[in-house]
Amino acid sequence: MKKNSIRIRTAAFAAGHSCVDVYQGAVAALVPFLVAERAYDYAAASGIVLAASLLSSVVQPLFGMLTDRWPMPWLIPSAAAAAGLGIALVGLDAGYPATVAAVALSGLGVAAYHPAAARRVRTAPGGAGHTAMSWFALGGNVGFACAPLLVGGALAVPGPAGWWLLALPAALGVLLTLPRPAGTRGATGFPETSAPGSRAGGDDRPAFLRLSLVVVVRSVVFIGLSTFIALYVRERGGGGTAGAVALCALFAGSAGGTLLGGRLAERWGRVTTVHRSYAAAVPAIAGILLLPLPLVYVCAALAATALYVPFSLQVTLGQDYLPTRMGTASGVTLGLTVSVGGLASPLIGAAADAASLRTALIPLAVLPVLAWALSRRLPEPCPDPGAARVVPEAGAAAVAKTEQPDLPA
Repeated sequence: MKKNSIRIRTAAFAAGHSCVDVYQGAVAALVPFLVAERAYDYAAASGIVLAASLLSSVVQPLFGMLTDRWPMPWLIPSAAAAAGLGIALVGLDAGYPATVAAVALSGLGVAAYHPAAARRVRTAPGGAGHTAMSWFALGGNVGFACAPLLVGGALAVPGPAGWWLLALPAALGVLLTLPRPAGTRGATGFPETSAPGSRAGGDDRPAFLRLSLVVVVRSVVFIGLSTFIALYVRERGGGGTAGAVALCALFAGSAGGTLLGGRLAERWGRVTTVHRSYAAAVPAIAGILLLPLPLVYVCAALAATALYVPFSLQVTLGQDYLPTRMGTASGVTLGLTVSVGGLASPLIGAAADAASLRTALIPLAVLPVLAWALSRRLPEPCPDPGAARVVPEAGAAAVAKTEQPDLPA
């Protein structure tokens, strides 16, 4: 496949990912409207967010297993359509159960999209590689960040038209990912091959389990920071604007880290890049807690960069550890482990109530050490698809020393 075709395919999936992940951020952005205009109490609003979060995350491995079992090129555009339609239907105001059902439909669409699309990004011919997955992940970050702007602009339009404007990103996502007519080329017109780094020896479940633990730890740290950093800055006398600036710095760093991960992996290897990133996260998070307020913004950006460098690499590693179940691996690394990590936020809040917010956030500076220790023991999959084993991780140099076949006499 020509390089231009690879770039077009990668751009299409990254843009489609952005269109779908708008709806992950849209649910939280709708909460103030639902509370103000429909008189939902906080418990009711939280139930809506919970329905969307659980369905968009926990169900992802199920859709991954389905895509591993059956080719479903229609699933990706159908998922994008469901994600947008569900949010648009919230505007019908047919009662609380109907609102929850509409949000659940959107969450199912989000859940269905990720494993199938991540599999396509990785298995398209031409060596999609880690950089392509980085762009795909960045598309999701952009969509999530743009959700509040989209919701605010759409709801400023009076009447039902504003709600249907919310479906426009989904329509674009469908157009970007429609399968071409028959025969042979799969979703978005590109055939599917084996993953470029997968090994021929079958699934490595112990390595995948260890990787999943790493992803959970990362999720606990980042969700904890994103949930409480604005409150922490305000508690230190920064005010509401300062808290928003800290949160923006965190999100900006996450976008930069997503792109940086693929480039660093090409130089060091994925596993080396992952564990070095977690090592770098420790002083950055400690700086948030210990340094003067102006430096907190810098440390927030650096911490998010360090935590997001491994993000797309962990997806491709999971796919290589489970080469016969790549959809399942994508669903777990993109969805299930993220939602499990989010369960720690109430514990952080309880610790903050019992002691102080700074005290409650201290474990977030320590947990990357655990992720570093776990990720150091991960194997680095061979770059050669025909290789029959996985070489132990020791950076790119170790990968280069894989055994060569014997020459004929």
